[in-house]
Amino acid sequence: MARRTIISGNWKLNLSVAEGVDLANALKDSAAASEAEVVVFPTALSVACVADACTDSAVAVGVQNIYWEDAGAFTGEASAPLAKAAGCSWVLIGHSERRQYFGETDETVNKRLQATLNAGLKPMVCIGETLAEREAGNLEEVLSTQIKGAIGDLSADQLKELVIAYEPVWAIGTGVVATDEQAQDAHAFVRSVVAEVLGAEAADAMRILYGGSVKPDNAAGLLGKPDIDGALVGGASLKQDSFNGIIDAAAAASV
Repeated sequence: MARRTIISGNWKLNLSVAEGVDLANALKDSAAASEAEVVVFPTALSVACVADACTDSAVAVGVQNIYWEDAGAFTGEASAPLAKAAGCSWVLIGHSERRQYFGETDETVNKRLQATLNAGLKPMVCIGETLAEREAGNLEEVLSTQIKGAIGDLSADQLKELVIAYEPVWAIGTGVVATDEQAQDAHAFVRSVVAEVLGAEAADAMRILYGGSVKPDNAAGLLGKPDIDGALVGGASLKQDSFNGIIDAAAAASV
């Protein structure tokens, strides 16, 4: 099955409102010319303005995190309905930095995933192992636990829009990238777990992205692997030239 490539950028805690709008505008031409789906995840304070700037363009916008309740006395949180009202179409869920710094668990990932789906938004759920877990031979156990914990008791029909982003924690922001073969092996395993839980048809259709120090010079090799359906880009998504270079690499990989 042909799966449409996604090139997504997680801006994390970077870029002012004005800088985010400028960058989004600078990505529009490449996104329009690409067969890949292009998504950016600005900060919560920038997301509405970036979404407004991206109206009627090929650049989709998502929020980096949501709370699982729609409204209430939850100071500092943002809900899926509010994200949708701000112009978002995507939600990033369970990034390793959320797990490491803010107490995210597989259980809360599942709650955020359900809230995202209930609001009619598209979820991008992050999974990945630490270096210690990989070196101990626990990669498959960790990934399987995270996938099954995230999906919970949701059905294949409910999860048609789900995208999984595999990000080895040891490669995020370090400049170290998994080899093309390491990434492909992990993606193939992730797809096998999805098949186990949701069935072969759902697994074949699901897009699985790679994240972890993706740059223009390594993107084509990664994206050329059969089970890698795109990239979740960190630092390289903060600059027009490098992010556009990765968008262009998606076209080269598909040839």
